[in-house]
Amino acid sequence: MTPDDPTTQPPRPGLLVLVSGTGTGVGKTWWTAALTRRLRAGGVAVAVRKPVQSGDPDAPTDADVLAAASGEEPDTVTPAHRSLPLPWAPPMAAAELGLPPFTVADLASEIVWPAGAEHDVGLVEAVGGPRSPLASDGDTVSLADALEPDVVVLVAEAGLGAVNAVRLSVDVLRTHTVVVALNRFGDEVLHDRNLAVLRADGLDVVTDPANLAARFVGQLRRR
Repeated sequence: MTPDDPTTQPPRPGLLVLVSGTGTGVGKTWWTAALTRRLRAGGVAVAVRKPVQSGDPDAPTDADVLAAASGEEPDTVTPAHRSLPLPWAPPMAAAELGLPPFTVADLASEIVWPAGAEHDVGLVEAVGGPRSPLASDGDTVSLADALEPDVVVLVAEAGLGAVNAVRLSVDVLRTHTVVVALNRFGDEVLHDRNLAVLRADGLDVVTDPANLAARFVGQLRRR
């Protein structure tokens, strides 16, 4: 077998989804976990990966939350050596902690999916916004280019500032298929107006993880 032989390559999920956000704290982990639970409840096997994380060492990690949703171990979601106990952008946290730098290629190569075609969906959660530093040489846009996901879910707050944040983020992800997920969408006039403006832009916008999970199931069945 040669390095280009597909049998030597790590298995790829039937549907690979990268979850990004317009910034930090917009609800990426909540949406990733919610999609995972909805898909599993519908009988779809799901594996979740967060290539690197950084945060308060005394608080539950994103990997803890995602593992609880997927039924995996936190160290399977995020390798232990990529869990950085400092709430800075990962490459900055690594430098401050005296750890060696790492590249986007390093992170991508460490994403290992479970063997077997039964794992139909793979979710990869990034950090911060599309241009937030992810590694020494790149960001979430770089990771998307490396992984070539079937779809990028871009999570944004539904309220004030949503339109600007989504437009800027979608622009840098323009070579990828993007679905915008408005988080904390509620019965507010501003939320409805933002939704209308973004859809008028021609963007694919959702407000409920259950609906998006159902769409993913449909995509799998059509393959």
